[in-house]
Amino acid sequence: MMHFSNRKPESWWVSAVLKTIRAVALVFDIITFPIHLILQRPWRKRSLSRRIKARIIASTSNSITVRSVSSPQELHLNLVRHNVTSMESMLCAAAARWGPRPCLGTRTVLSEEDEPQPNGRVFKKFNMGDYVWRSYVDVEEEARQFGAGLRELGCQPRQNVVMFAETRAEWMIAAHGCFKQSIPVVTIYATLGDEAIAHGINETEVSTVITSHELLPKFKKILANTPKVTTIIYMEDQLKTVDKEGYKPGTKIIGYKDVVQKGASSKIDCVPPAPSDTAIIMYTSGSTGVPKGVILSHRNMLATLKAFADAIPIYDGDILMGFLPLAHVFELLAENLCMIGGVPIGYSTPLTMLDTSSKIMKGTKGDATILQPTCITTVPLIMDRISKGITDKVSRSGEFASAFFKWAYTYKQLWMKRGYDTPLLNKLMFSRIRQLLGGRVRMMISGGAPLSPDTHAQVRICLCCDVVAGYGLTETSSCATVMDPHDRSTGRVGAPTTGTHVRLLDWEEGGYRVTNKPFPQGEIVIGGDCVAEGYYKNPEKTKEEFIDAEGRRWFKSGDIGELHHDGCIKIIDRKKDLVKLQAGEYVSLGKVEAELKTCPIVENICVYGDSTKTFTVCLLVPNPQHLAELAARIGLPEMDFEQLCQNPAVEKAVVKELADHARKCGLEKFEVPAQVKLVTEVWSPDMGLVTAAFKIKRKDIQERYKEDIKRMYAS
Repeated sequence: MMHFSNRKPESWWVSAVLKTIRAVALVFDIITFPIHLILQRPWRKRSLSRRIKARIIASTSNSITVRSVSSPQELHLNLVRHNVTSMESMLCAAAARWGPRPCLGTRTVLSEEDEPQPNGRVFKKFNMGDYVWRSYVDVEEEARQFGAGLRELGCQPRQNVVMFAETRAEWMIAAHGCFKQSIPVVTIYATLGDEAIAHGINETEVSTVITSHELLPKFKKILANTPKVTTIIYMEDQLKTVDKEGYKPGTKIIGYKDVVQKGASSKIDCVPPAPSDTAIIMYTSGSTGVPKGVILSHRNMLATLKAFADAIPIYDGDILMGFLPLAHVFELLAENLCMIGGVPIGYSTPLTMLDTSSKIMKGTKGDATILQPTCITTVPLIMDRISKGITDKVSRSGEFASAFFKWAYTYKQLWMKRGYDTPLLNKLMFSRIRQLLGGRVRMMISGGAPLSPDTHAQVRICLCCDVVAGYGLTETSSCATVMDPHDRSTGRVGAPTTGTHVRLLDWEEGGYRVTNKPFPQGEIVIGGDCVAEGYYKNPEKTKEEFIDAEGRRWFKSGDIGELHHDGCIKIIDRKKDLVKLQAGEYVSLGKVEAELKTCPIVENICVYGDSTKTFTVCLLVPNPQHLAELAARIGLPEMDFEQLCQNPAVEKAVVKELADHARKCGLEKFEVPAQVKLVTEVWSPDMGLVTAAFKIKRKDIQERYKEDIKRMYAS
């Protein structure tokens, strides 16, 4: 259901035109119904959506275990047939199979130019050309050369190397170069703070860091705290040259292309890894505490690749647009699935993705328009932004257009529930929205956090594509459950993937038990080859959260799930997010935040509950435009954003807005924040208040705004 804030009643002429449209649509439906019935076979879609996707294979008094009923698909069987047991053999198999086909694409930046804005300011924008492609054979050869070049620089097999760079083709090739020499790659998010970066580098005792031209200057400061680092390799910029001055004396700074060149003339052979060798030590930016290094072996990563190969349909002609951090295991393995499946990956960034993106020059097209991807990996925060963007555009598009869009949306939603698509309406109404992402997107894969049902439905309807949500953690190589593409429900994360066991275990404190009715509930415990080897240099934490039992490795997720009759899981809570208020009610802070995030006024939100109080409070990053509109509605004079955020009357109006929205979402009265602090700064990974996947870091936010929290409770 789309949420339109404060909709005015329709004027008589809009109402009359809409009645006419409804009448015409009804006549059209009656005439064309038999054709759609034969062509679309809705009964087949309905039965595919409802079919059993996983079954209970074991149950005890306090647990139940489920496993997928799907069998391995062709791509999975191919990996087994060709004895692909590591990421190194995966790339060899992909190059042998797909040879000259395009593999990794990078957009050419022709120049960076000054562009005057209507307000007189001047911004630097990119004048961009086409995508330039490396074939599968090129990628494999470049990876081999880069790996040999690393060895020439003194790196040894099984000696860690840090990768600290934004997503781009060279990131992927450099990682595969390391795999070819059995060199573990330590991945650190490009958005982490200096302290966390130094922590990752020192804990893994690396002497070589691979970074990019943009991030290289950070090391002028970081090197003072990382005594072991002697070599920095930087991926070159298309336009700018690197200034190597100002770094710690004795540090070797060398370009990516120079390393490849060194490897091209090297006699050093590959050192293929064993399945049990460490492929990656992935530092999670963790929503709690210090970043932890998760040890992922080649076996772990191959287990996820096989599971994804069974869960995500790949077609000839598919193209993926890659822009999420490759330091996130979900993006890394989704892109590697594309590589083994013969799907070209075109790289993009949020600054150049759309025609309207901030670095795209007037008259130049965004990456999506040029690439025309069919598949996109994304995270709920980006989906929420797309959804809010659509809603805002509709709200501002004039009375008739807005009313017509709302009717078209509801009409399509109704037919989709019955198992039909609406091809004519898609062309007339939704094709312009589809064009924003190039016009060919058929599937969006969302991971990293729960996706709100409203956003899920809206993106599915307006972009006319499948939205597949999945669930996994860095500790399970991003693998656990994936939605069946035929599943038409929202708010769930699908059934266990092939080769993965998902167990629900009673959590008495929260009242979640497998005997609960109508659905069994409990903490999700994931078992299988995808489960990581443990935390780097942290045996206590490893022992606490990983278990070896029944011949497989298990990980306790801390998430609370609910098992539905068709074998699908719904994430309903998180152990760390549960707060018991003074009157004894339990509030799931994450659940409340997920619902309130769909309110138009909310850009981001962190709800806080004190167990000695009877109510919750929240810190809220407001949408400036919606906040200004709200202030105008309550009769306040025009003022700037900072002043609005500090105005008590505005705070009061926002609390009411949240309460109204919460009621529509079915939240209980005690779950709704009774006080709000409007925050003027946008929470970004650079500030350390959200992770690289944009999940809020609750402890850090609470620490930063502790005085505001005290004040809200005092008032």
